[in-house]
Amino acid sequence: SGEPNNESSESSSETPQLESEWTESIPNELSIDSNWDDTYQNSAAAADTPAFEGEQDLDGRNALSEDMQDHLIWQLNLTHMSDRDIEIAYAIIDSVQTDGYLSMSLEEIFQALTTELEDLELDEVAAVQHRLQRFDPVGVCSQDLRECLLVQLEAYQKHPLYRATFNVVDQYLALLGNRDYAQLSRKTKLKEEALKEVITLIQQLNPRPGSLIDTSETDYVIPDVTVKKNNGVWQVELNNDALPPVKINETYSAMVNSKASSDDISYIKNSLQEAKWFMKSLQSRNETLLKVASCIVSKQVEFFEIGEEAMKPMVLHDVAEEVGMHESTISRVTTQKYMHTPRGIFELKYFFSSHVNTSSGGECSSTAIRAMIKKLVADEPPKKPLSDNKLATILADQGIQVARRTVAKYREAMNIPPSNERKRLI
Repeated sequence: SGEPNNESSESSSETPQLESEWTESIPNELSIDSNWDDTYQNSAAAADTPAFEGEQDLDGRNALSEDMQDHLIWQLNLTHMSDRDIEIAYAIIDSVQTDGYLSMSLEEIFQALTTELEDLELDEVAAVQHRLQRFDPVGVCSQDLRECLLVQLEAYQKHPLYRATFNVVDQYLALLGNRDYAQLSRKTKLKEEALKEVITLIQQLNPRPGSLIDTSETDYVIPDVTVKKNNGVWQVELNNDALPPVKINETYSAMVNSKASSDDISYIKNSLQEAKWFMKSLQSRNETLLKVASCIVSKQVEFFEIGEEAMKPMVLHDVAEEVGMHESTISRVTTQKYMHTPRGIFELKYFFSSHVNTSSGGECSSTAIRAMIKKLVADEPPKKPLSDNKLATILADQGIQVARRTVAKYREAMNIPPSNERKRLI
């Protein structure tokens, strides 16, 4: 493995907002003879043109998004129903949550409607709900998981194990959820192979129909730095796409020597001076970011070469000491700053982790231990998953002394369920 290059490439070292000539071309006292290479022309047409080529109408796009209730109402308007049933349908749809389930029971919806509809019966509400449950996504407007899955299961009525699957969902959903396959097999009188097929069929159903109508906005991350391996050397570069160019309007720079009043000239000079310091601070920020990112890569070369299991323990003090900065500065620089690597995009803070002593007298990072636990769980026998005690024993055999409660903490942090919930037939 190669050591990282602590300097960016030629193209990235000259950041868009601050090329080296800026420092020289902005004197403390600005005159009309100053060379404003990074000024832009003021144009009346600029207000009428997109800020960037290919700009999209984001407001227009967002206006088209719909939530679950909008989606159901759209289908309701295309469905033939009586006015009375439509009013009931609206009341049911008003109770639908983002996951597709009702927030109120049918009895509660019925009680709320009795003041508006004469001689209303609970069966009428149930009949309308029955129709809504067959809307897209199928299973929506259900009161619970059992109801939701049974509606979806109707599409598999010709399946040879439909009746057995219906029975499991209708009567033994709790046993299935607890992965008590032995008890489930006894109750249903299904052999292991048949039970596997039943479970496979159930897994094709959607327990959260609302997830199919996802209106959440996707958060996109633009990495601040990029790490590449060139000729055996890991190189760190600033991502110019994440650094919008900062320029000064040439109209204002030219006004320094105009016939404006002395107060106006003084104001413009002060503003341009502030711009100079602002651009210098941007340059300093980018240099600090590059220095810290390069230090991180130099300390975590094994991660880039091997993966998470090779992550070394590293704290803020380690980087602060090497780059000659305060820990608070390192914390600020690494917060919400992202690195694009061949292994994915990571927040810079991801590379920091505490250490655990090994039996050989060395240290192992908590990130590496979590990766080991994740791999052990992925490779465990499905019928006999590894307990936290067993995981701790396996790690100890590899020279890593970790308590059972620590294993449990790491496992829970990765959203890995306990062993009794990981047991499966398939």
